[in-house]
Amino acid sequence: MMSPVKLTKKQARQFILLKQGLLGDYKFIGEKGVCKYIKQAGCIQFDPIDVCGKNAELVLQSRVEGFSKEMLDKLLYSDRKLMDYFDKNMSILSLDDWKYFSRQRATHCENGRSKDKVNAVSEEIKSIIKERGFASSKDINLKEQVDWTWSPTTLSRAALETMYFRGELIIYHKKGTIKHYALSTDHIADEILNASDPNFTEEEHLQWRVLRRIGAVGILWNKPSDAWLGINGLKAANRKSIFHKLVEEGRIVEIVIEGIPDSLYCLSEDINLIDIVLSNPVFPRRTEFIAPLDNMLWDRKLVKKIFDFEYKWEIYTPTAERKYGYYVLPVLCGDSFIGRIEIVNDRKLKQLIVKNFWFENSVTNHFQFNEEIYSCIKRFSNFNNCESIKLEYKKDKVTL
Repeated sequence: MMSPVKLTKKQARQFILLKQGLLGDYKFIGEKGVCKYIKQAGCIQFDPIDVCGKNAELVLQSRVEGFSKEMLDKLLYSDRKLMDYFDKNMSILSLDDWKYFSRQRATHCENGRSKDKVNAVSEEIKSIIKERGFASSKDINLKEQVDWTWSPTTLSRAALETMYFRGELIIYHKKGTIKHYALSTDHIADEILNASDPNFTEEEHLQWRVLRRIGAVGILWNKPSDAWLGINGLKAANRKSIFHKLVEEGRIVEIVIEGIPDSLYCLSEDINLIDIVLSNPVFPRRTEFIAPLDNMLWDRKLVKKIFDFEYKWEIYTPTAERKYGYYVLPVLCGDSFIGRIEIVNDRKLKQLIVKNFWFENSVTNHFQFNEEIYSCIKRFSNFNNCESIKLEYKKDKVTL
């Protein structure tokens, strides 16, 4: 068991950002970089809302040099190196991780709303998909209303989603928000589809999930957090036991951060990054717009402690109660969050509209960042396939 590592807050920020590929030169490049980052992170959270890019796309554009939206679509639905599945809520993860979710698939086979009605039509649906190649709920004419997660839905939708959760179907592709499903056996190699779960016990599985989430964020503590969402069976008591065991086995390392009384932890394999940070290097400054559900932001209280940055995604906040805006992205510059930006992609006009920009109160000399922010806006415009940029922001007469 390794002795606790002591870091200043600045060193902790640098470690997290190095791990995330958000500090200094890009370490994730092109399609290989997308797969490498997702493998490291375990998963990136998917959200269908697209104001200036979907959440998963925004996560990748800030880290992967040369990333395009078409690249992610290709890796998901042509190359099949990635897959859509539930991890931390709906997520994108490596197809290589299929074997680790056999428990989740088995649970959906044994349980689930309207199970008997779904079972009664599943073979019929498989036959339709086998004939067509793929199908959406609109292609399956089963309009009976059945009990479902949020509210009653059609048997078509309930059956397709249940069979997807069970692993019988995969998402073949998406058109807008409509999912088209195909048979897993037609698109996933047998050695992946039928691979045994590497975790023999529930305890081993939960340990794997905890390690996965620590690696996704970089540093985590043993506290309630959105970082643990989607891990069924992970209660406070067994989470404490798992942390204790992982420390004893040397699989995670305790970190003590100056000014933070609680112990934090990183993966033991990341000690090399801590060594880099402790050598006090000078990192080239880089400016990036960060996704609202970015892995690094999964524990908002931790972000507040280490980065002194308080972020709330206000998309579900009533308009009158919003402090900033509907879809606002944090702005990272070097090892600090310097502000937040509200951007809209006007697809009809092929124009990127910068509606607003707010500097943090700690940033006194706004003009020193203008060139870097505008350079980032131009890259973001290209990422959204826009042909022009419109700056609506004129507050405090800051020219971007």
